[in-house]
This record gives sequence, C-alpha cells and structure tokens, in this order.
Amino acid sequence: MTTLIPAWVDGALAPVDKLEVHRRGLRHPAVSVFVTAGDLVLLQRRALGKYHTPGLWANACCTHPGWGEAPDTCAARRLQEELGIAGLALDHRGRVEYRADVGCGLVEHEVVDIFTAEADDGIRPAPDPDEVMALRWIARSALADEIAAAPARFTPWLRIYLARHAAAIFGQPAGA
Repeated sequence: MTTLIPAWVDGALAPVDKLEVHRRGLRHPAVSVFVTAGDLVLLQRRALGKYHTPGLWANACCTHPGWGEAPDTCAARRLQEELGIAGLALDHRGRVEYRADVGCGLVEHEVVDIFTAEADDGIRPAPDPDEVMALRWIARSALADEIAAAPARFTPWLRIYLARHAAAIFGQPAGA
C-alpha cells in the first residue's frame, strides 16, 4: 500500500510516497506530540515492525499530516490512533526543522509542528501494537541522563528536540 504525504519538490508541496520521501531525504511537514504529567514525559518504544528506528524510544507520537490536514487535527488524530488517547488539550509550542539519518538509507528532513498535552492521573493509554511496543513515564532530568548515557536507545528526533528545543517545548531546559 502506498502512503502519500506532502513533501517539497522543486519548491512546491506535492504528494509523494512516504518511503520515497525518506529515501530521498525530501523536506516535509510533520507533527510531534509530547504528553506530560507535571515533570514526567510519556515515551513510546516504537514497534519492531516500523520501517525505520524500530525498538527505539521516542516522544508520545510523531507523524506526517495528510494532504490539507491541519497540524492540530493531525496531532489529535495520531494520539488516538497510536496511543488510544483522546480529549487532551493540545498546546502548539512552535515549529522546528531538522534533518537526521534514521538508518537503512533513510533520512528524515522534517518541518515539525510541536505540541504538548498535559495528562491527568486518570489517563489510560491503549497503544496500537503495530505502532508501539511499550510505554513509560520518565522525569525530564532522568530522560536527559539516559540519553547522555545511551543515545542509541532513542530516536534521532527525540535527541534533537531535547538538545536544541527543550526550552520551547517545556518552557525551560531539560534537567533544570
């Protein structure tokens, strides 16, 4: 099955096969969501069947918006699809751009709308096993320590977000 996502080709957005976007390292829109509960951050471990970065830890969810789909609509949709979480208020924390090798000859070159959502104590994620193999909550300072000790266990984008954009995402640097 071909999945088309928006990507910039010759200066204009065009629908391109998702795998081709990553093979060619084309710049494309994306959405990333951090779910927090106070100082805790929800992490997902990507399912082993994912076509890149399987088994690595990432933020709550990341995805590519559909053609014409608003970033906030996409973020809410993907929280529901990947984690079974609905109804959280999303806070847009800005837009960042990064480029990273994600292995297997694939490159993510994303222009990412980043959202945060504060969860309450009663949240009960129900992850899709085709997307997520494990979930865990971790304190931001402990996450920074784990990434420093074993960066290969985490997705490139999570490492980039926390190293370069923590203040924008969380309002202060990780570990502060």
